[in-house]
Amino acid sequence: MTEPAAEPCLAIRVECYAGHRGEQTPRRFRLGARVVDVTEVRDQWLAPDHRYFKVVGDDGATYILRHDTVAGTWELVMYQAAGVTAP
Repeated sequence: MTEPAAEPCLAIRVECYAGHRGEQTPRRFRLGARVVDVTEVRDQWLAPDHRYFKVVGDDGATYILRHDTVAGTWELVMYQAAGVTAP
């Protein structure tokens, strides 16, 4: 029996703002040496062990960031360049 392929992701470093309830919201993240400031949080949702954030960066691109709430790690799971529409 084979296991399903893992979702491709990229580990990133995220700087957050902790709101009045202590929930962390991404404000800036690093892709290697590149820094992307979050200009808008478009959506956020919960999964059993992760929190997801759909954000817009200062480069106009859209990103989905995943926060592993147990391990405390962040991953980039989706990138869409500015001006590109989803199918």
